[in-house]
Amino acid sequence: MMSRLFTIFGALVLVTLFTTGQGLAEGGATQNTVRGRLQKTVEPGGWLIVVDGQKYLLLNAQRFQKESWFKEAAEVEATGDTKSDVMTTYMEGTPFEVRSLRPLAQGPAGGTQAVGGGDTRRLTRVTVSGDSIVQAQPDTAIVTVSVVTQSKRAIDAQQENAAKSEAVVRALKAAAGAGAEVKTSGYSLQPQRVYRENQPPTITGYEARNSVTVTLSDLTKVGSVIDATAQAGANDIAGISLTLRRDRPARDEALAQATQEAMGKARVIAQALGGRVVRIVEVHEEGTIRPPVPVYDRMETSRMAAAQTPIEVGSLEITSRVQLIAEVDGG
Repeated sequence: MMSRLFTIFGALVLVTLFTTGQGLAEGGATQNTVRGRLQKTVEPGGWLIVVDGQKYLLLNAQRFQKESWFKEAAEVEATGDTKSDVMTTYMEGTPFEVRSLRPLAQGPAGGTQAVGGGDTRRLTRVTVSGDSIVQAQPDTAIVTVSVVTQSKRAIDAQQENAAKSEAVVRALKAAAGAGAEVKTSGYSLQPQRVYRENQPPTITGYEARNSVTVTLSDLTKVGSVIDATAQAGANDIAGISLTLRRDRPARDEALAQATQEAMGKARVIAQALGGRVVRIVEVHEEGTIRPPVPVYDRMETSRMAAAQTPIEVGSLEITSRVQLIAEVDGG
């Protein structure tokens, strides 16, 4: 009887020693399965799996880095052991030795589904662009008129210009109305020279130029402004343009249309591959262009003073361009 008791006790001791030895061999490891996003880390050559703010540092990431799906922000599922006794350089995240690692893709209901194993689907990135043109009516006119005078003496050219410019500004303000913005945009007094071969240039007279720019929101007054300034003494129109000052709604519409066109292209490519758009990785707005509409470039006003100047207000083209990178799964 005593012999049998000693035999049973010895077997229990052996089982206990075997179990204890196995736990020590594992070095404090705990098996775990995590699902999250791949992310680079400050550890040399290191990668993390981030799960709801918790980080797992992959100790053997190089084993999987040659896989096409192994890249930053990829959704993955990993099975392995956490190593509580492993020390790393920066200790960023829980040390995790991976046994198996596979990619995940977004499922139709917002969950995750495995991509790999028996499924031959692979994620592919495509770059597409979208363009749009939106028509908009201008709401602001910018007119620049100038008074140009010439004389043999500089003082005579300057004084004549001053008198005419004062009359032009009064006429301009009266024709444009109280809501218009009037400002001097340029002034110059320059000698007029004659150049002859093998001789120094000779000054034959002087030219004074005074330019005034008016910005007005009532586009029906543009023609009246030109006529009034011409009759008051302005003899040069430096430029007239129509633009859109309150352009936010038109720019937003153009941007939305360009984005929709880019998304449509991504869906077409995905359908051609037998799959669908999984997610949008990056979006770049390449700019919105709203060029002013020039009505006149430069013209002399002396021949326009007798008749009323017609101004036809056209439409502006607001253009937008968007480039996006989409991930699609191919069948």
